[in-house]
Amino acid sequence: MPLFKKKLNNDEPFSPEQLKKLEDKGDLAVDRARNWTIFERFSARRDSKDISRAVRWKRRAGITLVVSVLVLLILWIIGWLLTTIGDLVISVESGAAKEGIIISESLNEDGSAKDPALQLSAQNVTEVTNITYDWLPTDLDTEGDGEHNGENYLAYTFYLTNGGSETLDYQSTLRFTGIAKNADEALRVMIYKNGEPTIYAQKNRDDSQLEDIVNFEFVEGADDLNLEDYVIMNDKTEGIAPNETVKYTIVTWIEGNDPECINDIMGGYVKMQWFFNVDGEEL
Repeated sequence: MPLFKKKLNNDEPFSPEQLKKLEDKGDLAVDRARNWTIFERFSARRDSKDISRAVRWKRRAGITLVVSVLVLLILWIIGWLLTTIGDLVISVESGAAKEGIIISESLNEDGSAKDPALQLSAQNVTEVTNITYDWLPTDLDTEGDGEHNGENYLAYTFYLTNGGSETLDYQSTLRFTGIAKNADEALRVMIYKNGEPTIYAQKNRDDSQLEDIVNFEFVEGADDLNLEDYVIMNDKTEGIAPNETVKYTIVTWIEGNDPECINDIMGGYVKMQWFFNVDGEEL
């Protein structure tokens, strides 16, 4: 047995079988290279398209999200404006303004109007729960000027002054301008006029226990009249002399003893406007 393996002679010619194997191996390597090249190009194209689609989708999704948020924000703002701004607006009509009628939230020391205006407004009270008349403070007409709301009621005091040179008769009308979820059906509106209170409620309400305490008047409901004709109070004042002032305080609350004070009115609201004009002029 030889100790060393015989060294192959590289100059020896290939046999036909060896040459065939080499050629087959070369052809297979070439085919594989071609196939992989085609696949890699196709894969690269496909990956590029997928990435492009993903980028476009993300961009569109982002735009859609932003637009959706903006729409929701706008709807929320609209809803907020409708339910919390201008719950009570008090205004002097043009006819009364020409005659010198003005309103103000407070008076100067000499009794004249301080910061006279032709329109005032009070904000509503949010997250109101029902209460009853007996829970209201007894000094609502004297505790302060302007807005002095409580936790579950609206209270607003203002003054009407004849700033003209002639004695006038004027009329005032308080009406609803907006109602949601029939909140008006359990609403009470109490108006002090120079210290004398009158409570207004929808008709057929059993508040007989209050009739011995304050004046009590019923008003027609929205089921009977169009909202624009839904008058809460219509009052006439005669013979207000120049520089004479009339004090008003309005208080509103949801009456817990009212049979219409039910869960269905939760989340509702009311909006009101109080008009003043000289007698004979249309409000």
